This record gives sequence, C-alpha cells and structure tokens, in this order.
Amino acid sequence: MLQFDHTRPAAPEDGATVAVLLHGRGSHRGDLQALRPLIPPDWGLVTPQAPHAGHPWGYGPGWAWYKYVEEDRLVEETLAHSLSALETFLDQLPELLDFEPGRIVLGGFSQGGTTSMAFAISRPDMVAAVINFSGFLADSVEVPFSALSPGTPPIFWGHGLRDPNIPHELAVKGRQRLNAAGMRLTAHDYDIGHWIAPEEAGAAVTFVESL
Repeated sequence: MLQFDHTRPAAPEDGATVAVLLHGRGSHRGDLQALRPLIPPDWGLVTPQAPHAGHPWGYGPGWAWYKYVEEDRLVEETLAHSLSALETFLDQLPELLDFEPGRIVLGGFSQGGTTSMAFAISRPDMVAAVINFSGFLADSVEVPFSALSPGTPPIFWGHGLRDPNIPHELAVKGRQRLNAAGMRLTAHDYDIGHWIAPEEAGAAVTFVESL
C-alpha cells in the first residue's frame, strides 16, 4: 500500500473531484501538497509516495516512480511496478477518503507527470483527466491509435522552455506522438526551468473544469 498525504474537500461528499498528484524523482508524498492553495477548495488532493527508494539509484533520500536511463527511456520493470501499485491505490481511494470520488484527475511533476501519462494511457478507464507538469512520454509507452474512443482521458501538458532536467525537446517529441494518435492534448509552454509556475497550475485547473 502506497503511503500518502491528503487534504479533503471543503465539504466532502460523494462525487467530488479528487486530484491525485505524484511527486518528482527523489521527493516524497508531502511535496505536492504545496499546490493546495492553487486547487479549488471543493476538490480533494491526494499525494501518494512512490514505491522505490531513491538512494540505491543515486536519487538522494527520497523516492522514485522508476529508474531513469536517458532522454525518454527508463527501466520498464520499475515503472510497471509503480503502475501496478498505483492501480491498487486508486481502487482503494473511496475507502481511504471515506467518500466516493467523482472525477479522479491524475497528474504529477517530472517523474510524476511521466508516470501519470503512462498510467492513463494503459488504464484509460480509471481516470478522467491527466495533468503532466514537466514530465516526458516514455519511449516504452504504447500510444493506442484508438485514442479518440470514449473513455480516453484528455491530457494537459505544461512544460518549461528552459527546463535543464527534462528538455523542452522531449516535450515536443512526446506531444507529437500523442497528437499523431489523436489524443486529446492541451499543451502550454512557460518561460521557466524545471518547476511548476502558478499560472501553469491555474491553467491545469481551468483545463479540468472545462471538461
């Protein structure tokens, strides 16, 4: 079972939107709770912790969703383990939150964004939308060419033009793959490095609320 932090909606009730946001490499479950002020008060915010210890891979004392190789490549088995753990976690959300979520919005920063897209593409019936902040589309992810079929979640992809960790070129490459498959993709670029700008978080919320 993944460890997690969460803040409940202002008035928790069945049908509330819940954002499940995944932290980046070497971070922890509490990190993205810092986005709470930028998320509507009637949304729940759940931030699970990745299952892999980062230290053996040189990622410091935090946690990781997968072992990175280079560019848009990673060790597939490590990502598969995280996707399986995340699937179990999402299945248990109603019990963990004590209410039945309505829309589940899956997203994250960096490794969390990469993992969110991989999860949603492979398990499209489990989430309503995806928010990718500065992640990449892993080379190993098979993008279906039936992406316009009902149930395929739309994706928001925000990326920094000056990102030194996951260069903008990887965003261009991943977006091209999604567009070629007919995915419902909304892309925004920002004059920032490897972080989340407040206006980017606001655009992501607007994207979800417009669905």
